[in-house]
Amino acid sequence: MEAVVVDVGSKLLKAGFAIPDQTPAMIIPTQMKRMLDDGSIIDGSPVDEVTIDPVVRGYISDWDAVEDLLHHVLYTGLGWEIGNEGNILFTDPLCTPKANKEQLAQLMFENFNISGFYASEQSVLSLYAVGRISGCTVDIGHGKIDIAPVIEGAVHHIGSRRFEFGGTDLTNFLAQELGKSNPQVNISMSDVEKIKEQYSCCVEDELAYQKTLYSCPVEKHTLPDGQVITIGRERYTVGEALFQPSLLGLEAHGIVEQLVRAISNVSSDNHRQLLENTVVCGGTSSMIGFEERFQKESTLSSSAVQPTLVKPPEYMPENLNTYSAWVGGAILAKVVFPQNQHITKADYDETGPSIVHRKCF
Repeated sequence: MEAVVVDVGSKLLKAGFAIPDQTPAMIIPTQMKRMLDDGSIIDGSPVDEVTIDPVVRGYISDWDAVEDLLHHVLYTGLGWEIGNEGNILFTDPLCTPKANKEQLAQLMFENFNISGFYASEQSVLSLYAVGRISGCTVDIGHGKIDIAPVIEGAVHHIGSRRFEFGGTDLTNFLAQELGKSNPQVNISMSDVEKIKEQYSCCVEDELAYQKTLYSCPVEKHTLPDGQVITIGRERYTVGEALFQPSLLGLEAHGIVEQLVRAISNVSSDNHRQLLENTVVCGGTSSMIGFEERFQKESTLSSSAVQPTLVKPPEYMPENLNTYSAWVGGAILAKVVFPQNQHITKADYDETGPSIVHRKCF
């Protein structure tokens, strides 16, 4: 039986057997609903009391909920049988606390009785997905942005940057902007999220964004409840915030300059190799025009070496950037489990959860 690869994100969980040139068999929301013992949903409660977000800013925060989620994924979704569990590989966000790494291994060995375990950092795996072992990963997730230089398959942690900011913050920003232009309409956050995915895009540069002040197409959008709103400059503002965080009230550099500054902490001997093998991934990076704007900003950056985006191989599935860490995990699983580089049940029983720091990271 093939190993299972699991990438647990703040918004989506990606899981499937380790077949690298296919999309994950399961891509499901990470958010869950509280249920009563009889299986019914709690009526009359505010939505935020009924729903649970077990992963916050990339890190697992509700282990009981994640256990329930993984039980559904592994046994119901992927067809594992109790008593015949296989090997599993997890993707790990940048800067994951040591305690979280140990708790994940403990959960899988003690509650799921798996045969073997491995975990690897998402930044490394996203590079593997495009056939690289060195480069730089810019991962724009739902709850965080990770920028990590990777040299020969190892993250250079001194040069890495993690920002507690991501797609969910852009959704909140869009909600504010739509509220200003449509003050009479109450738009739910789930509808704002869908509007963001449907309409948001990046203009080619800062000058083009300034021009939208004076000339901008306006569209009418009908909400599920029948109310009609207008969407104009808001569609560009969301993407622009990645390059001009001041729009969000943040005193920070845009994403390309953040990348360049992160790389400046690495030996200059590696700058060209890292910047010329840059991978952008995460759901937010699939926004229309994002890659083109990223490349344009790269030509204007303070770096002597321009960041250059790596294109995925043609044989890889479309929209690879939205689940590249999972694909990289599938590639790695084809190596670590057959070559017995993983943590076995015997390893775990002998050493305990701390074994993850010796064998995985």
